[in-house]
Amino acid sequence: MEKKYLAKIIALDKDGLQMISACCSGAKIKVENIKFLKKNKVFLISLRRNKVESDEKRTINSICKFDFVDKVKSKNINQKDTESILNLVGIDYLKKEKNYEINLIFNNNGYITLYTEIIEVRLEDQSETE
Repeated sequence: MEKKYLAKIIALDKDGLQMISACCSGAKIKVENIKFLKKNKVFLISLRRNKVESDEKRTINSICKFDFVDKVKSKNINQKDTESILNLVGIDYLKKEKNYEINLIFNNNGYITLYTEIIEVRLEDQSETE
């Protein structure tokens, strides 16, 4: 039996964030799989992405976890339509004084902005899809 390599990428700076953005570009995200755990300051997204970091054409389910998130804002995303599928274009950020605004940019001109003091993001593969 072939062992499947499941990636785990941890970003602590803009370079790491760019790497995660490249891996997640084109990912499909169901609205119901976007969660902000306010008390824990954790923002979670479950996404289905193409495994771009290897030559094999595979689709995998991954979790993208953002830590130390103080506030979240979204625009042009209908949160009541939980079955709606969003296509992630990329992840970008702005630095404002001592804080960061991490922007998740979607194809329908929708975006989610995460307000945080530091960049700490994990992308963990969960399983392959068929």
